Order: sequence, then C-alpha cells, then structure tokens
Amino acid sequence: MQQNCIQMNDSLELYKNYPQKNLQENCKNLLGYGPNFVPAVITRAKGSFIYAGDEKILDFTSGQMSTLLGHGQPEVSETIARHAYQLDHLYSGMLSPPVLELAEKLTGLLPGGLERAMFLSTGSEANEAAIKLAKTYTGKFEIVGLSLSWHGMTGASNATTYQDGRKNQGPMIPGNLVLPAPNTYRSIFRKPDGSYDWETEMDYGFGLIDAASVGSLAAVIVEPVLSSGGMLVLPDGYLKRLKMHCERRGMLLIVDEAQTAFGRCGALFGFEAHGVVPDILSLSKTLGNGIPLSAVVTSNKIADKTASEHFLFYTTHVNDPLPCAVGSKVIDIVIRDNLVQNSTNMGDLFRSEIALLQKKYDQIGDIRGRGLMTGVEIIDPKTKEADVKLAGQLADKMMELGLSANLIRVPAFGGVFRIAPPITISREEIMLGASIFAQSFKEVLG
Repeated sequence: MQQNCIQMNDSLELYKNYPQKNLQENCKNLLGYGPNFVPAVITRAKGSFIYAGDEKILDFTSGQMSTLLGHGQPEVSETIARHAYQLDHLYSGMLSPPVLELAEKLTGLLPGGLERAMFLSTGSEANEAAIKLAKTYTGKFEIVGLSLSWHGMTGASNATTYQDGRKNQGPMIPGNLVLPAPNTYRSIFRKPDGSYDWETEMDYGFGLIDAASVGSLAAVIVEPVLSSGGMLVLPDGYLKRLKMHCERRGMLLIVDEAQTAFGRCGALFGFEAHGVVPDILSLSKTLGNGIPLSAVVTSNKIADKTASEHFLFYTTHVNDPLPCAVGSKVIDIVIRDNLVQNSTNMGDLFRSEIALLQKKYDQIGDIRGRGLMTGVEIIDPKTKEADVKLAGQLADKMMELGLSANLIRVPAFGGVFRIAPPITISREEIMLGASIFAQSFKEVLG
C-alpha cells in the first residue's frame, strides 16, 4: 500500500470530475479572509502548472510564492509519503533525525553568527519567534518595520506589517515604529542628478524613529525584496547601513527571507548581496516547497543568553519531523541541480522580454527584481500614478489566456504584478508566460 501511494500515477486525478460552479455557489460556505477568489476551482497542480478541470494555467506565483521546486516534485512527494507512514509528528520535546539533519544542513550553509536553528510552521510564526527572541535578548520592546512590509497576520508579526491589514481591529501591539520603504521608482528623496537618495531617506526615517521612541528600541525587521510591497529590491548597501543604525542604538537586525531564500532571488540567501550577517534570520515559504515549514536561525551568543532568560516558544508543531524532512530534501535539490543559477538566468530572461514590451506600452512604468522575483508596475502614463483598473483588466485577461500572475489589488499599493514562478522553470515556460503577457496587453490595449 505504501509503495502504491508513493508511486501514484499522475493520471489518477483526485478531482477530475469536480464541477466548476459559479463563484457565488462555490463560496457560499466559506468565510472571506481578504482576497478576491479566482472564479475557478483548481483540481490539480503539477510542475509549473495548475489545472481547473481541463483548463491548464501557468502558475507564475508558485502557489502562495512557496512551491520553489514546482508542484508535486517527485522527490519531495516521496519524502512526504515516507514520513507520513514512518515519522510524522512527535511530542514537542522529542528530537528526530530529520530535525537534527536539517539544523546541521541549514546552519552549514550560513555564515558565522547564524549557528542555532528552530523549526516552526509558518512565516508569521517564525517572525513571532524572531521578534520575541529579540525582545528577550535586548530587554526592550520597540520594533521597527518598513512602510510596505509584510511579515505576517498574527500579533507581533501583524503589528510590524504595514502594507495592509491594520484597519478595523483596535490597537496593535505597543512599540511598533515605521521606516519609509525604499522605492527607487517612486521615492521623493533625490540627489541633484535625479538619482535615488536612499541613504538620506533612511537617516531621515531614523530621525523620526528616535523622536517617537520611548528609549526601548529592540530590533528592525526587513525583507531583502519587499514582495507584497510591490517587489521592491533593497538598494545595494542598504542592509549594511541599516545594521550600522541598529548597532548605534543597541538594536538587532532581523532579516525575513520568507520568499527570497534558497535561490528565489538569484542567491542562496538575499542578505548575501549586502555583505551583512543578520542577528536573526527567519525563513518559511520556499523552505517547505508548499508544506508548512519555517525556521528561525540566530547566533550562539543570542541563543545562550535568551535560554538563560527563559525564552519560551513551545508550540504543537515545533521541530516536527515530516516538514523538516521536506526542508532537507528541498535544500539538497536546490544545490544538486544548480537551481540558483537557473533562477538568475530565467529571471533575467523574463525581465528582458518584459522590457521589450515596455517599449511598446508606456503603461508599464517600472520593471524590477532579482532572480525569479519580478515586479511589473502598471501606471497611467499621463500621471505616473498606479493604474489599478487597467492592471486588473490585464490580470483577468492573463488568467483567461492561461497565466496566473499575482496582482496586488489592495488600495495601499495597487497596480503591481508580482512574478515568482518555480526556480525549476524552463526557458520554454518563461517564454510562454512572456508571450501571454504580450498577448494580454495587445487584447486589452490594442
């Protein structure tokens, strides 16, 4: 039975004949949680594609930016099946080989100063742990985030999320302060030659933080690429200057690599390009290839001190063996198959194709990204403001033509397509996606 489960034929679809009802009928028993649901029921996913019945759709968002190696990756699927039968879930105080192996493998890839790891389920949970760790270590409570950040939907992680999700719920956790997110395309901070002056912007922001602080600054949390903020790439040297500001104030630097790690941004880790080692690193999405798995990694120094201060983050699924086995397999495949380089190559190819399209359509205001993380900002050419209506029309047309390309539809930052396909994607699939982009512009704009 086990062997048959692991080697299940892909043609035996679980939901092959599932009815494609209208959206209202599909949603009648569901509680809304934010997004506008796609008017289709997804019945199968494989590689770079998802399927709604017989309709084949190229998935340019890797599910929720998570299936780094594509859907249904055979080795990952086999790992899940094997551990589901033999070593799935344990008492939280017990250790298992997958946990020990993943901890050794992960810290072995990281620079000195990131030697101790714990494994959780979601990015929100990892950031909760990272923030609590920083507060315990410093004895302080104020946390600084970027103005277009997204770190989670739970208490402390939501309180330092500024892109959306703060309204109509009463006070956030006290002590949260905000820095302006670095936006090369839109920032008002400019040098005399017109280039982006992010150094002055950051210094100005910290001046405001110092004015607002009650003298209890604990940490800054930041993403190397602000994905939900519109795929904003941190300028070169940004993290180094940020850490300088942290050290001046006795703060820790937390880097949230939920989407950027393990090759997604064209490097094994996004912070590497900045020549800085964070005090605390959080990982999620890409580590589990769609399975709920996250990690918090820090230094021996921080781990030892917080242990003496009775740091507690004891959850039901901490250090679970099954997801840790998946994380270990994901890392093996990324390195073995040289997928970091493929991410760089395919990302460059996609942006070059969209740059050609930009020459035809000045509604494409900006193209930005690293590796297989790309933002395409749709604007009104007359005002340069985000054109959310046009972007929505384009997104709907793309879906109609067989491409799922995530569009940020919230008022805070509308009009940006977030592109993040699996890093296993082929040249042919990239070109297919680019051609659907082009066809969508042609049909919507003429």
